[in-house]
Amino acid sequence: MKLAIVGGGSTYTPELIDGFARLRDELPLAEVHLIDPDAERLRLVAGMARRMLARAGHPARVVATNDLIAGVSDAEAVLVQLRVGGQATRHDDETWPHQEHCIGQETTGPGGFAKALRTVPVVLGIADVVRQHARPDAWIIDFTNPVGIVTRALLQAGHRAVGLCNMAIGFQRRFAEALGVPHDRVALGHVGLNHLTWERSVTVDGVDRLPSMLAERLDELADEAGLPPSLVAGLSMVPSSYLRYYYAHDEVLAEQRREPSRARAVQAIEKELLALYADPSVNTKPEALSRRGGAFYSEAAIELLAAMRGDGSVRVVNLGNDGALSFLPEDHVIEVPARFVDGRFVAEPIDPLPDDLAGLIAAVAGYERLALDAAVQGGRERVLRAMRAHPLVLQHDRAEKLTDLLLAANAKFLPWA
Repeated sequence: MKLAIVGGGSTYTPELIDGFARLRDELPLAEVHLIDPDAERLRLVAGMARRMLARAGHPARVVATNDLIAGVSDAEAVLVQLRVGGQATRHDDETWPHQEHCIGQETTGPGGFAKALRTVPVVLGIADVVRQHARPDAWIIDFTNPVGIVTRALLQAGHRAVGLCNMAIGFQRRFAEALGVPHDRVALGHVGLNHLTWERSVTVDGVDRLPSMLAERLDELADEAGLPPSLVAGLSMVPSSYLRYYYAHDEVLAEQRREPSRARAVQAIEKELLALYADPSVNTKPEALSRRGGAFYSEAAIELLAAMRGDGSVRVVNLGNDGALSFLPEDHVIEVPARFVDGRFVAEPIDPLPDDLAGLIAAVAGYERLALDAAVQGGRERVLRAMRAHPLVLQHDRAEKLTDLLLAANAKFLPWA
């Protein structure tokens, strides 16, 4: 098969290539087309990718191009992993919200909203090219944050798309290691929206092991989430680390104000990685890549592509709700386990959620719908309405000031602004 990667110059890409090399029997790749407007990054990453595949004896051809049409033509799948504005805009997203006592984060809160406004129009433009030039049955796999909003934008525009995040696979792998079982025997009761999820069960061979894990490993599980053990025990489930922005907002904000932004750390890591990619003697995934983030990204992508080729497996994806969560609109995008059946993803049955989870999910979903409307239609009033709806904002005066900060920081990316 031909796989196209939009944003192929990302320092993440060798993580994908490493997975393709290790799991070659699960995904028969013939061509990988890396598409990126940054010629120098693309040259370095493509060279590294070729060396890695050659070392593994993998026959796939790596093609590097800045031509989107050529890159996606006849592709069976197109993976989108881009960042509009690079790490500089991420640093902005992580800092200007602090002026109004809000967390700065690139996927949620006011900063995540800014990223959605910049990203949705770009991804929709790419998707139109995919629809015209890729294979008629090609799928778009969105790994671009905020995944839930971007995936809904694609589905709303009629594209064949699914969203992918590495949070669930990270939980699965860590739980499997803790339980001493192969990861493919672990099934998760993963539920929520992208970057707003909880693990309600951890099933091994039909037995839910989460109650015993909470009893025996409570402190460890709470520490991984960055939350008090009493909170995790009270939930009787494991929240993702992104719930910390809601459950411990002021604590996180204080930490952010004391420390350099994550974007600054990533910039340093990327500089190190690009230097390694430039070294013709380097042909294996560098250790520094583990500090970049995106753990198990390649496994998640390969497992998803294998599921789409009919292996019958259950994978956690971002897909249309279609009644799975009764309190959300049918077309909202949720993140849950699903199977690929008759050419589409279908969510596995979900037991009713407790009121606190359902309430927070519904509130964030309301914001996401308004955020997508603002990203597609533009206009300050739409931005203000979505900003005010976010559970981490709510107050009108704060929303007004955050809206002005967002528009000032992002004017060059938003033609209507």
